[in-house]
Amino acid sequence: MPIKPTEWIWYNGELVPWHDARVHVLTHALHYGSSVFEGIRVYDTPEGPRVFRLGAHTRRMLDSARIYRMEIPYSQEQIDAACREVVQRNGLRSAYIRPLAFRGYGEVGLAPPPGHPVDLAIAAWEWGAYLGAEALEQGVDVCISSWRRVAPGTIPALAKAGGNYLSSTLVSLEARERGYAEGIALSHDGMVSEGAGENVFVIRDNVILTPPASASILQGITRDTVMVLAREQGLEVRESAIPREALYVADEMFLTGTAAEITPVRSVDRIPVGSGRRGPVTRALQEQFFGLFNGRTTDRWGWLEPLEAPAKGVRAAAAD
Repeated sequence: MPIKPTEWIWYNGELVPWHDARVHVLTHALHYGSSVFEGIRVYDTPEGPRVFRLGAHTRRMLDSARIYRMEIPYSQEQIDAACREVVQRNGLRSAYIRPLAFRGYGEVGLAPPPGHPVDLAIAAWEWGAYLGAEALEQGVDVCISSWRRVAPGTIPALAKAGGNYLSSTLVSLEARERGYAEGIALSHDGMVSEGAGENVFVIRDNVILTPPASASILQGITRDTVMVLAREQGLEVRESAIPREALYVADEMFLTGTAAEITPVRSVDRIPVGSGRRGPVTRALQEQFFGLFNGRTTDRWGWLEPLEAPAKGVRAAAAD
């Protein structure tokens, strides 16, 4: 989905015009994928714009940076305030926020020395349904990719890092070339892992199954949200290994992610999932999830955070 440019991008503590947010061609992240990032939604609710689970997202980005030994020179509070600021200054009521921390221009080498600069940029723009608005109701066709997720002890799947997404690019490109909306990757041992940019849920006999962290998945924040909401409805949710063939005999299946939200899957490898359309459990979870943003579901978990004025000093020096 094309990006719709806005006016401002928050870049290393300052708001700069969209087209002036640039980096040097020898920036470390361009050569080695040394970046960590997040995708965060802002929804226009009856009570005004609200950021969905902002704190959880920024904490995960800081955790990802820790895994890759990147010292982001801003605190979680400063990053949260900067996310709010860039949305407000661009006059957005609903938006997709993209914070990106990366090793910048300094030295070229796989192991940069201490003190190598780490830059932080935060952009926000209007963005609709990742897999298409119609997909939320009609579902999408997916395939099992020939590309597998990395094995444990190779690249840390827990981190949401730029370099990790080269795997996702291969999965998604292959799927699109074969005429599918998305690809599903298997783990190193042949069990279901995740979509190119989404977590996977399978429903069989009213039990909801999703692969565990050990299946080389990114532990999605929308994934966690859906698990909480499902249990709230009295549904059984299990994190367990899922064989490929279980997708062919599922009653329902859906994908989750900040971009994908909750997207039903209507077929896998051209085999219809259940009736070949969105099922009742998926529909009920969608209603409860989107109800958070239209006022029909009470936010008892404090997931919706208001766009308050940025804290003083957020543009000032980085955190100690």
